[in-house]
Amino acid sequence: MPSWKTCLRIGISAFLLFLCIRYWDVMVDFLLLALHAATPILVGCAIAFILNIPMRFFERHFFPDSKKPWMGPVRRGVCLLLAFLCVGVILTALVLLVIPELLDCAELIAATVPGTLQSISGALANSGLTSPELAQWLNGLNWQDLIERVGGVLLSGFGSVAGMAAEVITSVVSLTFNFLMALIFAAYVLAGKEQLGRQAKTLGRKYLKKSWREKIAHVLAVVEDCFHDYIVGKGADAVVLGVMCAVGMLVFGFPFAAVVGTVVGFTALIPVIGGYIGGFIGFLLILTVSPLRAALFLLYLVILQQVEGNLIYPRIIGKTLGLPGIWVLAAVIVGGGTMGILGMLLGVPLAAAVYRLLKEDVGSRPNRN
Repeated sequence: MPSWKTCLRIGISAFLLFLCIRYWDVMVDFLLLALHAATPILVGCAIAFILNIPMRFFERHFFPDSKKPWMGPVRRGVCLLLAFLCVGVILTALVLLVIPELLDCAELIAATVPGTLQSISGALANSGLTSPELAQWLNGLNWQDLIERVGGVLLSGFGSVAGMAAEVITSVVSLTFNFLMALIFAAYVLAGKEQLGRQAKTLGRKYLKKSWREKIAHVLAVVEDCFHDYIVGKGADAVVLGVMCAVGMLVFGFPFAAVVGTVVGFTALIPVIGGYIGGFIGFLLILTVSPLRAALFLLYLVILQQVEGNLIYPRIIGKTLGLPGIWVLAAVIVGGGTMGILGMLLGVPLAAAVYRLLKEDVGSRPNRN
């Protein structure tokens, strides 16, 4: 006969299962609301993980062997501040370099696209490849007026100007507040990371079996190692590719060298297809100046990608992640399909961690008869 405690547990479990099934929609809405409320915390943890990489570098070089009691808090504060400054300077430089150039390019594209489309439509009409009716219709098109009308329809679909402004202001204020809260939370996490680690270990010893603690610790260590290697290696690879692209464009006389090199380097953080996305953006920008130069730029970028992928990338990252190329591509496709650009960035290190753990588990199991 089962004891009354066992019966009570079964009854409570069945009741909770009934509530989950009966009020599934309510529970999903509640979980989504809780996830939205916890967004600053999740973003703060991600920021803390990234900032911990330069912070550990500074901690290894800023009086690491000092025995003075007051040096500990001072060292932690200085290293934390240097990590924030390091990442902040890099992001500020990227914004100041890219945004003005992109705005100028957008103005140039807006000014040149109607004339280019008018020339193309005129050439098609006079080529003799179209019917007389289509040729007459193409000759009568006013692309400038057509683009302005389409733009007006699109803007009217967003509502009134006042409503749009209010929505934009509300979104900016909300994003700014959440980002500031995430930064503050990340600073607290980094300032007391050793204490948080001790607390987590204490909870594990109280509520988890030793075998479970060891497995969880090993999984977290593998995930942390894969993300660390990916961020450091891919970041270095993106910087090298962006610099090589910009320097080569300056040497060969391509326009927009700085902004295209920066965009190519930034998009190179996305595995497999990132560099080509940046190259396509550069192609569109150069196309507004010269179609021939745009085509030559694509040829140059393909050659550069081959050199970088076969000579430089293996030396920077090598076999650190240990993930075969086919699974890298699969991780990019699945991650991009589920979470967009963020999924592409997170998919590869997550897949590498799963691949490494699965490989270890398969190697430890005997063959079945």
